[in-house]
Amino acid sequence: MKILDVLSLEAINVDLKAKDKRGVLNELVAPVPKLTGVTHEDLVKVLMERERLGSTGIGGGIGIPHGKLKNLSALFMGFGLSRSGVSFESMDGRPTHIFFLLLTPENAAGLHLKMLARISRLLKNEEFKSQLMQAHRPEDVIEVIRPKDEEF
Repeated sequence: MKILDVLSLEAINVDLKAKDKRGVLNELVAPVPKLTGVTHEDLVKVLMERERLGSTGIGGGIGIPHGKLKNLSALFMGFGLSRSGVSFESMDGRPTHIFFLLLTPENAAGLHLKMLARISRLLKNEEFKSQLMQAHRPEDVIEVIRPKDEEF
């Protein structure tokens, strides 16, 4: 499965305003209830529970908040960009700028891990991260991801 198979244009925010973890999660999940039928509260709760286990801020300016939900019918992905950076309790202690939100059905552990690995691999590429940081419209994000998505 490719990233663009599950990343919805409506779930891309290239101008996150939040300055803290909860605020970013609230912004990232804002379009999700309309697209999945899962409530905003349930989404934030699952993500915050996962964050309590350990930050999904993996360092290098990257955060991949993720969670599994009982009442989700299919894998869902969102994207967020914070120009100023957010304190996300990242492993390297630096601000986080690029966020990929990953939500999967509770019984799809294999798919969940494969997509996390795919995103992580892409984000090791500094040029790719730089191109994402320059996106000003959701369509720009799609255009940056498309050629890399085809490589895997």
